[in-house]
Amino acid sequence: MADTGKGVKILVARLSSLGDIIITAPVYRNIKNKWPDCKIALLVKPQFAQALAGHPCIDEIIPLRGVRQTAAAVRQAGFTHYLDLHSNLRTWLIGILSGIKNVARYKKDSLARRLFVGLRIPSPRLQRHVLDRYLEALAQWDIPVTTTDPELSDINFGEAKPKAALSKICIFQTAFLGDAVLTSPLITKLPQFFPGVKISVMSRPETADIFRSLPEVSSVLTDDKHKLSMLGGIRSAADKLRAENFDAIIIPHRSFRSALIACLSGIPTRIGFSSSAGRVFLTHTVPFSWLLHDAERNLSLLNALVPDALAAQKLSMTASEPASAAITRRLEAAGAANAVLVGVHPGSVWFTKRWPAERFAALIKKLSASGARAVLVGGKGDRQLCADVIAASGTDAINWAGETSLPELMAIMPRLKLFITNDSGPMHIATAFGVPTLALFGPTTKELGFFPYGKGHRVLQAKLSCRPCALHGGRSCPHGHFLCMRLLTVNKAADAALEMLRA
Repeated sequence: MADTGKGVKILVARLSSLGDIIITAPVYRNIKNKWPDCKIALLVKPQFAQALAGHPCIDEIIPLRGVRQTAAAVRQAGFTHYLDLHSNLRTWLIGILSGIKNVARYKKDSLARRLFVGLRIPSPRLQRHVLDRYLEALAQWDIPVTTTDPELSDINFGEAKPKAALSKICIFQTAFLGDAVLTSPLITKLPQFFPGVKISVMSRPETADIFRSLPEVSSVLTDDKHKLSMLGGIRSAADKLRAENFDAIIIPHRSFRSALIACLSGIPTRIGFSSSAGRVFLTHTVPFSWLLHDAERNLSLLNALVPDALAAQKLSMTASEPASAAITRRLEAAGAANAVLVGVHPGSVWFTKRWPAERFAALIKKLSASGARAVLVGGKGDRQLCADVIAASGTDAINWAGETSLPELMAIMPRLKLFITNDSGPMHIATAFGVPTLALFGPTTKELGFFPYGKGHRVLQAKLSCRPCALHGGRSCPHGHFLCMRLLTVNKAADAALEMLRA
């Protein structure tokens, strides 16, 4: 008779940063694949207790309360196995004091990492991803590794709600450009469950054209929150929503303000994430999972309305005919109508998200030598940056930063063979148009869920223990070395870009 793990109770310890906790997710599914009846508890720092909330293979989250207090609670709970995915003095002491006999630990190689970061001494030990070392620890219990990647269906959202009779639904998304693009799978999926439903979106004025391009959207309302006072903006947005008599509102944006406006509008069904700062104003919540890409996280909000199992929805968009015609004319005027075009976005609101300008210049020079012509895009604030990059490259690259409307930026995408970018909003527009995208990630990581969505894209990133240092990036490197971007060399980027162009 097969061993189902009945009676096995496993404590897993990972006390590090958010990114390190997130990538432990496949570990639990492999354990459950061997022992489906076992119980798994995850020990984490209190501030990260919600990082894996909703994972179907985790039965309990235990916040760390100090070594002695935690060890006493663990000993009382009667765990049979201890999987130490942190391997420092604190987790060793917890294991010893709790008296758990079956112990497995991953090999941390912390000395090799410190020598590399501090003295740039390389080590073959650092060539392996930390997730590989996590999974390797399972071999100590003869647990085979059969899965490594998270999927939308992996997340347990609890009991699904029955379908409601909904005829008018509003999507409230007033976050940034990339967030707007990543809301589109949710919108395109809605009519599959509610045929004939009228979908409206409330967005920032500057992202409204993203939603106007979606055929499923019947109207777009704008929230001018930066032009009015705080109270005036809240009142104005709530009045606009109330006048439309929506049956339900879905709120991917996890802000207090968004949830408050939805409540003040009187819409009877208000759906958002359980981690929303304004969850008290919501009628239905769905767990927010760091395991998923943000497009799939947004899609998961439908679990509050439908009993059907959700599948991933392709991220796709189309450009308007007037904008496409305008881009055609501009490319002809630039002598680039028949060129192999590579889009480049060197800017970012956050300084630490920017790959150095001189490296973009060197990369564009290499691409030009291979026969490709770069088109640089960005906002008005990126105009000088792009001009400097082009000047340093010595090429005939085109500078359209600050000179394209949002519909025109969207219309550029189908003309591109490749898009090279920092972690930014235009990155998501490129992937929505199916453009192979090479993304350069520094302070942020793929595990935060905002990487290029879909197949055929690549992310260049350095494996450093200090990543991610923030959800969005920062004005300066907290450690002063900026290794997350400095370790991404021009040759690495050029090799990846040229390989993607050939493909």
